[in-house]
Amino acid sequence: MVRYTKEHKQQTRQRIITTAGRRLKRNGIDGSGVATLMKDAGLTNGTFYAYFPSKDELIATAVADQMRAQHENLVTQAAPGRAGLEQMIRWYFSTEQRDSIEDGCPNAALLDEIARSTDATRQAYTDGALVLIDGFAARLAPHDPPSARLKALSLLGMLAGTLQLSRALTDRQLADELLEQGIRNALALLDAEQHN
Repeated sequence: MVRYTKEHKQQTRQRIITTAGRRLKRNGIDGSGVATLMKDAGLTNGTFYAYFPSKDELIATAVADQMRAQHENLVTQAAPGRAGLEQMIRWYFSTEQRDSIEDGCPNAALLDEIARSTDATRQAYTDGALVLIDGFAARLAPHDPPSARLKALSLLGMLAGTLQLSRALTDRQLADELLEQGIRNALALLDAEQHN
């Protein structure tokens, strides 16, 4: 029997989490069985329980990982202040981001299913969303970020909902125009905040 190092086991576990996150965003939580999730990671179905006690545990972990990755890829890369918010909004409403579901936003891909998921998955999502909106709030109100948390949460809802709708439309031109309108709406929200 081959003994794997702790580091190898950790790398394999992370591979399962990462590939599961991509699959969940593409096929949904209910549409992704353990066998498929393990196959994506290049592992056998039978090894699943060596890494996770249950599918629910993997889902919660993958959601937390997707939210952490979104924060790293979106918020930490953006400039401070309003310029950073505008960068994030323009990236979020890009056609590339919209069309790449498995690499895109976990909010837009999974929000409706997360609402019906286990408490652990909802908590993992909530924790990740709060980190994300704190990055928005720090740019909305640099001198008092907590005062802008609700506005930041509303902005996240606007972003995710608009992206979901754009993904659902069959009319490509209309879907693209919706993203452009989403940018205008989000920037108008920011400008309204500046004048308050």
